[in-house]
Amino acid sequence: MPSTLLTNANVATLMGESGYGLMNESAILIESDTIKWVGSMSEARRFVDAEIIDCRGGLITPGLIDCHTHLVYGGDRADEFEQRLEGLSYSEIAERGGGIRSSVAATRQASQAELLQQAKPRLQQLLDEGVTTIEIKSGYGLDCENEIKMLRVASSLGDIHDLRVCKTFLGAHALPLEFANAADEYIDLVCSTMLPQAAAEGLVDAVDVFIETIAFDTMQARKIFDCASALGLPLKAHVEQLSNIGGTQLACEYNALSVDHIEYLRDDEVPELAETDTVAVLLPGAYYVLRETQLPPLESLRKHRVPIAIASDANPGSSPLHSILLTMNMACTLFGLTPAEALRGTTLNAAKALGLDDQIGSLEPGKQADLVIWDVHKPSMLVYQIGLNPCVAVMRAGRWRKPPVVGEA
Repeated sequence: MPSTLLTNANVATLMGESGYGLMNESAILIESDTIKWVGSMSEARRFVDAEIIDCRGGLITPGLIDCHTHLVYGGDRADEFEQRLEGLSYSEIAERGGGIRSSVAATRQASQAELLQQAKPRLQQLLDEGVTTIEIKSGYGLDCENEIKMLRVASSLGDIHDLRVCKTFLGAHALPLEFANAADEYIDLVCSTMLPQAAAEGLVDAVDVFIETIAFDTMQARKIFDCASALGLPLKAHVEQLSNIGGTQLACEYNALSVDHIEYLRDDEVPELAETDTVAVLLPGAYYVLRETQLPPLESLRKHRVPIAIASDANPGSSPLHSILLTMNMACTLFGLTPAEALRGTTLNAAKALGLDDQIGSLEPGKQADLVIWDVHKPSMLVYQIGLNPCVAVMRAGRWRKPPVVGEA
């Protein structure tokens, strides 16, 4: 495969501990699926045999990464959106049989082909905005057959769209109706049958648990973490979204890849998080849709240099959000992130939240050639604009998923 030289670009490399790692008037050399060189235009002239693509002053960033989604599900929960606006809380809706259980019923009724067709347009919105890697969770099946069905759909989406899909088993998302008042028995089923079978099919890249008063407690989560660890699978956790019952502390004990939501994480708990490699994943979509008021401890996370990722949390109930660019804007306007933190949160830190930061997330030699060319000249424009998508071209693993058009940049 001939090498490709992207020239006349402003390159947000995301190298370094903070900021954009911006290199103006620069170029990138790609060979096969790998970034071979990043440097100034004056140095790029020596690559005389490469195919040259003039970016005309546009911006190049790493491919964007959505590191927390629930993209595969049946049905919708628009009625619940109305109910919340009429005054019911997320917890009250769940107690009435709505919430996750509503999506479970619709997902169980849908065939694998139907789930695939429903997920495609949701995913396409994210792809159009430069997403090259996405995490997709199960968690709306809540039995062995349907959890595996969801994970197979997630895998198929990656094959169809030439996309890296990280598949996360979230069998402990909620308690299914058939196990009402029998949470421990359900956890035993997850550990003895559901997770091992999904892992045996090669459908699990990580294991997640919803640790919350309306879901599972830390003792139940510990059983799943032990099971996942025995299978050699990394861990993630939904924690401190609606209350604080010690989920982050448990996740830190197991050096989880990430703790997600964390609105109710206390400042005095952040130092323990900082002692691990665990990433804090903020989900502004759920905060916005649920009209929450409890902010995550951003200043403490900054002070203790905890890596911060952000993600869409695309799901049918609490975050029907399918725009990674809007997610970045919301992280800034609602949580107070800087544009540089938002871009880092959807590139390098998002890669770290998936255990992939040695492969993707920044533009540096040796990493996979996942990148986006944008019709803007500075990175803050990606976060500043609302509803305008400046994506010109997308490369995934050295292949153009959306090739550049002559005259565009």
